[in-house]
Amino acid sequence: MRALAFVAVSIAAIAIASFMLVRENAAQTGHSQAFVLSSTAFEYNGTIPLQYTCDGSGISPPLAISGISQTAKSLALTVVDVDAPNGPFTHWTVWNIPTNVTAFYAGEDITFPQGITSAGTHGYKGPCPPSGTHRYFFTAYALDAVLDLNQNATRGDLEQAMNGHVIDRTELMGKYSKG
Repeated sequence: MRALAFVAVSIAAIAIASFMLVRENAAQTGHSQAFVLSSTAFEYNGTIPLQYTCDGSGISPPLAISGISQTAKSLALTVVDVDAPNGPFTHWTVWNIPTNVTAFYAGEDITFPQGITSAGTHGYKGPCPPSGTHRYFFTAYALDAVLDLNQNATRGDLEQAMNGHVIDRTELMGKYSKG
């Protein structure tokens, strides 16, 4: 019984010490909490609902961003199908999102700059795999700068512009396969 009590106290002490270290590091780096991208439509490694794909309405899913660094000047967002047959397929790029914008609603009309998808269009292009189950990585970036890019920028252009300016990065991966 004493051994179990000792183990429980030890685990509690380690948990408190870890929490204090995380809090101390957060204070030093300007992060108040973990940088997280989430959605009420699907969980990490979950299935992206039909309405957010080419088989449905093709609207963008609801997204929430939390834990944004106090030193961030802007945010950027990409959506990439890493399982596309001809290499990664870009479904969405958005940049110069103000750091006080912490959510996008489903199908929201985005007023921030959006680049060209791999399909050659602007804005969100819903998942549409030719076959099998594909993984779609929604990635949010906290940046220490506002980017100077034009509306015809590709994901490669965005990544090049972000080089050296990424403070933090987080991702949400969803899966989809055609019915």
